[in-house]
Amino acid sequence: MTSPIPPPEHFRFEKHEHLRRSKDFRRVYDRRRSVSDHWLIVYGCENGLPYLRIGFSVSRKVGQATHRNLLRRLYREAFRLNRHTMPTGIDLVLIPRRPDLPTLADLERSIPRLARGIAQKLAAEARKAVPEAAE
Repeated sequence: MTSPIPPPEHFRFEKHEHLRRSKDFRRVYDRRRSVSDHWLIVYGCENGLPYLRIGFSVSRKVGQATHRNLLRRLYREAFRLNRHTMPTGIDLVLIPRRPDLPTLADLERSIPRLARGIAQKLAAEARKAVPEAAE
């Protein structure tokens, strides 16, 4: 079975695709747009860039540092392999819901679906705002 969207020439997770500054995380949280499923909560907002950026927020409640890092690596890998199927122009913050380790296949289904959900919410909100501005 072939993928409807051709994969990128490389699957590298580039530095510019990371959310690193607390200012960027705060902007995403302040937008208050989120979707969730069994494995994670995803917050998102527009970034005005031609690519998707992602950040991870893993609480100490999830476990020790080694476990949190393992979760981050797993979520990052799922994003890296599927980012070409996700909408662009948004910043996402992924927050694991539970300390259990999901399978990579679970995350490969979940993350793109949630990213599309955030993009749809943001687009619907933008469509609502346009008629109000014309009045």
